[in-house]
Amino acid sequence: MKNKNQKKYNELPVKVFQGDFNKYILPFLSKGKRGPDPKISYFKIFNYILYVLHTGCQWERLPIRNKEIHWSAVYARHNRWSKDGSYENLFMHSIKQLRDNGKLDLSILHSDGSNTVAKKGAKT
Repeated sequence: MKNKNQKKYNELPVKVFQGDFNKYILPFLSKGKRGPDPKISYFKIFNYILYVLHTGCQWERLPIRNKEIHWSAVYARHNRWSKDGSYENLFMHSIKQLRDNGKLDLSILHSDGSNTVAKKGAKT
């Protein structure tokens, strides 16, 4: 039986707070070098991305507050961070920091390298 105060490791973050975002995430996300700044902060964009990843909703159905940004701008930023290695850098730095602080517990690490391709009309 788990202690009420014991941290749950199997929970995924569904929202990041501003202070944690600025300290742990923002330094690893690429920022645009040209053109205008985003209409809203990277903090809000990142939380919109987490919402889509957590709920599985379609990008077009993303519930944007007060129409502050179009869903396609959120998707474009997610796509850029995926392709330019921002997420990978964030992940690798997080693992390194946990290891360096003695908090990397490999007994709870689960990985699955399998990949199943589903083809339309394929016979099983």
